[in-house]
Amino acid sequence: MVSRAASVAVFCGSRMGNNPVFHQTAQNAGELLARHSVRLIYGGGANGLMGVVADAAIRAGGAVTGVIPDFLKTRQKMHHRVSELILTSSMHERKQIMFTRADAFWVLPGGFGTFDEMVEILTWKQLGRHNKPVLLVNVAQWGDAVLAMLDEAVNQGFATPEARALIRVVPDVRAALACSIPERQDSPYPVDTL
Repeated sequence: MVSRAASVAVFCGSRMGNNPVFHQTAQNAGELLARHSVRLIYGGGANGLMGVVADAAIRAGGAVTGVIPDFLKTRQKMHHRVSELILTSSMHERKQIMFTRADAFWVLPGGFGTFDEMVEILTWKQLGRHNKPVLLVNVAQWGDAVLAMLDEAVNQGFATPEARALIRVVPDVRAALACSIPERQDSPYPVDTL
């Protein structure tokens, strides 16, 4: 039997963004993880795409761990219906817990916080702290500018092509699942099922 990831950390926005495809992508991510019995680990908020991915996973019967710093619990509105809610004392502790508990990382559309999480987890991979999949889900080309920044770091001599290759770009969450969670032979849900 092929082994599979038990959990995926999803980094995404605490806002909805301007394109309806972002909402649909977050919803698909939550549903897909739940249907494949993969625990969702995310930032613990009820707002924006974070809330959408958590709500979708919960509705589909999935296990959800939210990790949120104490100072953000009112600003971002904590999600109280998750399976497990962890309050931390800092953003760094939040990211450390998400890193420790996740077997793979999906970067969905988001803003500064999402970029911070992506770059930190990518840096940790570059430094050999882990070898877990890091996947940018580039729906509607939302991540093109972020990827251009990474490419420019290589062009300017601040990163190697090997470091740039540590993040994989996929078009949707089905592809992310296929890259991070090998399909089990006995799974009732093929990877392309939502």
